[in-house]
Amino acid sequence: MADHGDESTEQTTRERLEAEADRAVAEFDENVVDLLAWLLDTETRARIFVFLRQNPHATSEEVANGTGLYPSTVREALAELHDEEMVSRRKRKNSGAGNNPYEYEAIAPSELVRGAVGQVQSQLNTLFNLDRRLLGDDGDGDVEPVTITVRDDTDE
Repeated sequence: MADHGDESTEQTTRERLEAEADRAVAEFDENVVDLLAWLLDTETRARIFVFLRQNPHATSEEVANGTGLYPSTVREALAELHDEEMVSRRKRKNSGAGNNPYEYEAIAPSELVRGAVGQVQSQLNTLFNLDRRLLGDDGDGDVEPVTITVRDDTDE
């Protein structure tokens, strides 16, 4: 005869593990959004980027519905991200007559990182040469000891 106490304990343990796994995924997602917000300037743009990576070829209306952001906020952010070449867009082909909205797709994260690396490297080298600049040197003698290399194993 089975002990119902063991089933209850097993159920409670399973529920606790599932809750912990959900919490870990949520924290991971928030950490990714935080990192992307640093790269993309705002949390709004980061949330849109993540949504588009998960849902390529989404319209601005679909992005707004999927992220819970205001449609006007989404349209403005998508226009900026497109101008900065962080997302691409094309007209959606509809079989019938009517509106053919743009659909958007975010660039690959590896491309996003490559774009940020040059800026970070330059800022680190400027910091490295801070004393020389503070002492009045014109920058001709600056050294660049920081070199950041990004290798994408999928490229090989």
